[in-house]
Amino acid sequence: MVGLSVLKEVETLERQLVPLVGKKGGDFSTRHKYLQLVRKHRLRRSELVLRYGLEMLNNGKDRSRLGDDLWNVYEQVGVAALDCGDLDACKACYMELAKRFPVSVRVRRLEGLICEAKGFWSKADRLYDELMELAPGNQQLYKRKISIMKAQGNLAEAVEMLNTYLFLFMGDMEAWRELADVYTTLQMYKQAAFCFEELVLSDPQNPLFHLGYADLLYTMGGVENYRTAKSYYCAVVELTKGKNVRALYGICLCAVAISSSKGGRPKEIGEAFSLASGVLAKEYKALCPAKESLVTSVFRKQADSFSG
Repeated sequence: MVGLSVLKEVETLERQLVPLVGKKGGDFSTRHKYLQLVRKHRLRRSELVLRYGLEMLNNGKDRSRLGDDLWNVYEQVGVAALDCGDLDACKACYMELAKRFPVSVRVRRLEGLICEAKGFWSKADRLYDELMELAPGNQQLYKRKISIMKAQGNLAEAVEMLNTYLFLFMGDMEAWRELADVYTTLQMYKQAAFCFEELVLSDPQNPLFHLGYADLLYTMGGVENYRTAKSYYCAVVELTKGKNVRALYGICLCAVAISSSKGGRPKEIGEAFSLASGVLAKEYKALCPAKESLVTSVFRKQADSFSG
């Protein structure tokens, strides 16, 4: 996860860059620092990267000042252009890179991305297969093939490829989360649960992993799953110091589900419901007072079921 200090630094740079839009030259160091920071922390700021990156690449003086980082910027701007649907800008970046690095796997991967953007799935897939023979340990190539399978709706094949990938790179938490999501889409909930367990074990301080697992358990249903889901929602609330609204709602939903299920004991979850609904009511009062009375009325009716 990206730290709050990094996000604040990025936002500060963005504010500094606003007055420079469209100005030739401008503040080279601020633009360059912004692109480096976004690239280093893998932030998705495609529109701004495209805007400020092109301003630098279209300025001969700036290109010279970039030095060896010029090629990283070409690649970064090319990917951002694809994200923004600007194929012409992406092709221009790709052509510059291809002239300088004609046999580079990274550059040819960008060619594959262009094929994907055009919907030429087979061509992109063949290209990635060719590149994987040259660089069998390249993780990005596996991920591109998985993306193609998902884009074409071949989820069963995507599962197979993800499992192959995780056999080789089992420490990739993003891939575990991706596999969990695909399993969930296929309603293979037990397999998805295994993926989330791996995620929670690998990084127990990450609230998003706890939240994803709790959502899955709630979806699976059953008193025991509701109880376990409630525990994970509570963990999210603790890890986020009570700031995760989804987890607070999750606690309330689990409490109601347990209360109305056979074998549920209403009193066991009444306190958790009361605390979570109380925090939510305060949030509505502070941020959306027009809905406060409606929300508190619903919570009050639900709380009555815990008195039995």
